[in-house]
Amino acid sequence: MPLALAYSADFPAIADTVFILPAGTRELPVTAAADLPEPARQYVAARLQADDKLISVNQYTHHHYYVVAEDNKTADLSTEALRKAGHKLHAQLKADEVAELYICNLTATGGALALAEGLALTAYQFEGYKTDEKSKKPAVLQQLTLVGPDLSAEQVQELDGVLQGVYLARDLVNMPYSHLNATQLAQQFEEAGEAAGFHVEVLDLVRIEALRMGGLLAVNQGSPEPPTFTIMEYKPAGATNARPIVLVGKGVVYDTGGLSLKPTPNSMDLMKCDMAGSAVVVGVLTALAKNNVPLHVIGLVPATDNRPGGPALAPGDVITMYSGLTVEVMNTDAEGRLILADALAFAKKYEPQLVLDYATLTGSAVRAIGIEGTVYMGTADEDTMLALKKAGNATHERLVEFPLWDEYADHIKSPIADISNLGKAEAGAISAGKFLERFTEGYPWVHFDIAGPAFLTAPDSYRGKGGTGTAIRSTYAFLKGLVG
Repeated sequence: MPLALAYSADFPAIADTVFILPAGTRELPVTAAADLPEPARQYVAARLQADDKLISVNQYTHHHYYVVAEDNKTADLSTEALRKAGHKLHAQLKADEVAELYICNLTATGGALALAEGLALTAYQFEGYKTDEKSKKPAVLQQLTLVGPDLSAEQVQELDGVLQGVYLARDLVNMPYSHLNATQLAQQFEEAGEAAGFHVEVLDLVRIEALRMGGLLAVNQGSPEPPTFTIMEYKPAGATNARPIVLVGKGVVYDTGGLSLKPTPNSMDLMKCDMAGSAVVVGVLTALAKNNVPLHVIGLVPATDNRPGGPALAPGDVITMYSGLTVEVMNTDAEGRLILADALAFAKKYEPQLVLDYATLTGSAVRAIGIEGTVYMGTADEDTMLALKKAGNATHERLVEFPLWDEYADHIKSPIADISNLGKAEAGAISAGKFLERFTEGYPWVHFDIAGPAFLTAPDSYRGKGGTGTAIRSTYAFLKGLVG
């Protein structure tokens, strides 16, 4: 579970406390030095003069920490600097074995929430499956209490709800296939729905066959485990949208590449994370439901593993999708778009206001912009695309828009079927998006290729290592902005 977050109007005299100081501070404010002896005040003042951004004072009964905010080119970047300061502060708190921390913001603008966010995301630990008590390292930091007149208990509670969505997504992405096949993933969704308050329906193999979801069934052909198709619905009383927003997530719980086998190591051994798109969907729904956001939102997750066994899908095969379109499968490792396409076509039945899909879809997206951001593209209007970009900047889950020009349709032409599932060597992320576009008739749609930031092989500030839960905070911010 995330750290416990709480709000207080004030903080005790003797408590581990961090003070956020305005950028450029050279003298310690009285508010932040009430119980400091003179030598300690002089020490802090000297460190401020030296332009230190993180200062620690051990009072023996408690600690004082000082974080100096930064002035950056934009307010969003200044907020991000505080999240990263939270990451650095966490290392000091861990060394000092601090269990409960008060956060007091002394800047003119709100900073406690950003610092707390960085701290909480850094503090995340995947509990895993260790049985040896000696190897377990329980987290020391247990609670953050945010203090200040610029805050409210509701704001702190909202951050806590979003963090719970991110933590859930990280846990799911970090779980191995041995503990998270398609059926088990659906069970996790059911548990999340029960805990947060949204409805979950799981379609089994028989119902998927009855619906003729040819993409999902084809990818599943080589697997010993059945597929699932999960429908999650959050519909609170008083929802402000007349038509639902639909979130679609790729749920490939493990990807060998099928008969188009992936190389290993450094590729297949990371493929437990290929369901990160589905984790975004359940993470966002959890955050919305926890925070009682008045929006009607539906989540769709087609789930399977991709294996080369038995009657596995073969390169050159032609399959018929849920929509009725035929697809020539030129590469079985381009499987994510096949299962997403069925879900996107299925979404039409809800007459949605907007459809957003999330997938660790292409290496091309990673090669284009790295792990620093997410590629997005779609048919939604410019205002929607801009609002998504602004939400990405605000949460530092930055978006780079790729084009979907008509000419890219030539990349997925097939001589024997309606389309091919494999484009040219160039513009791979775009041809994957162009493929998905064929299944989105009748509604505005945006595709997010999260292949770069969804799973990190080395620690990166508060994003950590492994599953990051990327896209949850930005999507939540975007959706919250739609509330009328």
